Amino acid sequence: MERSIKQFETDRLESAKLAAKLILASGTTSPRVGGVGECTIHTFDDPCDIEDICQEVEHMAELKENWNFFKRDAAILRDADVLMIATSLRCVVDPADINCNMCGKLVCEYFKEEEKLPDDPEIAFRGPLCIFRANNISYAIDGMMSQARNLGIDYGVYWSAGAAAMRMKLLPKNTGFALGMGISVTEKSPFRDIPANYADINQRTMNDRIIKRLWPQFRSIYS
Repeated sequence: MERSIKQFETDRLESAKLAAKLILASGTTSPRVGGVGECTIHTFDDPCDIEDICQEVEHMAELKENWNFFKRDAAILRDADVLMIATSLRCVVDPADINCNMCGKLVCEYFKEEEKLPDDPEIAFRGPLCIFRANNISYAIDGMMSQARNLGIDYGVYWSAGAAAMRMKLLPKNTGFALGMGISVTEKSPFRDIPANYADINQRTMNDRIIKRLWPQFRSIYS
């Protein structure tokens, strides 16, 4: 029985990793405006790597009151089997040169001359960004979500994870915008029907409370 359960857990995790490759393929082949390659997708399936990103997300939550919900994001992403990050590489350094005005500038030359936001801890993405190019990341994410739905894989999209991965320099140098997508192969989706205070009350915190509360008594009784 124990061996069967261990095998199920191994197969479950392997299925999540296999699904991540297919999801990456779908996000990569999703149409781009202009048909130009400017998005990349990066996969993190090592629990230690996911934990490092979650800790950075929690650190960012302490920097800004408006980012307090990042603590909940971190708690949710810890339950993910795989974390995927989709990037937009050209939106910060290479505008589309079509003078679409979506960035607020009359022509793209004015965008190129605009000074970027400072490298400040309270700034998530150092814009201004070429919105026309940044929008391409939505096509990648849509392709990833569509594939996840086709495969029956639970998923959730979090911009906090993308910002954290950028700060940790885990993504290509020219990344101007990034979004994270957690996927999971579990009986209950870790990304849906989550209470607002999930950062404080989740399986890990409850286990810690039980162990910390009962272990001293157990040790004293049986020592």
